Amino acid sequence: MTGSMSDGALRERPTAARPADTRRSNPQQGWRRGFAFVLAAFAALLMTIAPALAADTGLKGTVKDPASGTGIANVVITAAGEGFSESATTDADGKWAIALPGSGTFTITIDTSTLPSGLGLADPERGTTSVNAFDGQTKTIIFPLGDGSAAAPESEAASKWSQIPQLTVDGIIFGIVIALAAVGLSLVFGTTKLTNFAHGELIALGALLTFFFSSIVGLPLVLAIIIAVLVSAFLGGWVQNRVLWKQLRMRGTGLIAALVVSIGLGFFLRYFFLFVFGGQTRQFNEFAGQAGIDIGPVLITPKDLIASIVGIILIGLTTFWLLRTKAGKATRAVADNPALASASGIEVEKVISTVWVLGAGLAGFSGVMIGLQSGVSWYMGFQILLLVFAGTVLGGLGTAFGAILGSLIVGVLIQLSTLVIPTELKYVGALVVLILILLIRPEGILGRRERIG
Repeated sequence: MTGSMSDGALRERPTAARPADTRRSNPQQGWRRGFAFVLAAFAALLMTIAPALAADTGLKGTVKDPASGTGIANVVITAAGEGFSESATTDADGKWAIALPGSGTFTITIDTSTLPSGLGLADPERGTTSVNAFDGQTKTIIFPLGDGSAAAPESEAASKWSQIPQLTVDGIIFGIVIALAAVGLSLVFGTTKLTNFAHGELIALGALLTFFFSSIVGLPLVLAIIIAVLVSAFLGGWVQNRVLWKQLRMRGTGLIAALVVSIGLGFFLRYFFLFVFGGQTRQFNEFAGQAGIDIGPVLITPKDLIASIVGIILIGLTTFWLLRTKAGKATRAVADNPALASASGIEVEKVISTVWVLGAGLAGFSGVMIGLQSGVSWYMGFQILLLVFAGTVLGGLGTAFGAILGSLIVGVLIQLSTLVIPTELKYVGALVVLILILLIRPEGILGRRERIG
């Protein structure tokens, strides 16, 4: 009897162990639950900061001595709009602020008679500027000062020619912003053939996370940028691909259906950003309202110069990675022929995951550059998405090098077009050139012709 009981117990042991074995055979459940928990915690954290992001509508700025960089006190600034007029006087640090009644168009004027003797506007025509303000937005206004000795008025033609160096540099900086985002978009298309209309939200994610870590958490801006780019690469790259796009590829989802999914994802993320961060445009606490430095005929702020240098370094490192590293060569092989690459022993899914992480990180830093220049908003990614597509298509779909070249061309053309067309229409000129080039070379500048039939 004892023996039979012992035998029964032994027979029951494997049965009792089966649920544990079943759990081991499905390891994806563990990371999915863990990811769901982390994502829920992150979303809850973002929800709690929404009240802290409430902001008043207004204007601010700092008037500085161009020689010493110190603030100038007792300078009068006036803002006027429909039924509204308010003046402010700079404090001992040269700072001023004016609260606005709400959204609208306002004219901002600096009273040059209140400037110290020997100082005046670097450009006498920029003593008055017009801005569009929106509810909850605080805009920074800059009045560049000089020694007060205004040169003789130039002819209109000479004045336009003198703007070319400045506009060219501005175009290169803008082209770097576009290129950072376009490289990731092009690599994703090259390896998966996905046209991702949610790529603009990766741009916004980088800027919004930087604002969160710097202005809400209180980290130094440089550290906030590094953390935000890494988080963008993880959430917008690895997580997005693992949770969504990899699952769709495994189910054999068609390219058109995937494109529609990306459009829906873009809408969802945009309005999620709006819900959490609000509709106002915000400025980073650090490096706002910097005075420009003269480099020959070009005026550029230190933050734009440093951010552009970092952007060039990132683009250069990406190029080196594609050309010289084993992972980069594998990426090019997958983009050229996924089936052949897989047959050659390349882990295609691993390459695609790497591309998503790289593209999301670069797009995140692109958003940081936009935020440094013009502020952070929930809509910023969608606003530049068309230009990112333009740079990608102009250079050639699926080629990262073409995306870089096409983006620089688009950026420079946008800025130079303001010499002949109104500033409000500057994007039109670049897109017209895009159409003309594609009529001549449909595959793009560096794209390859494909045989049909």
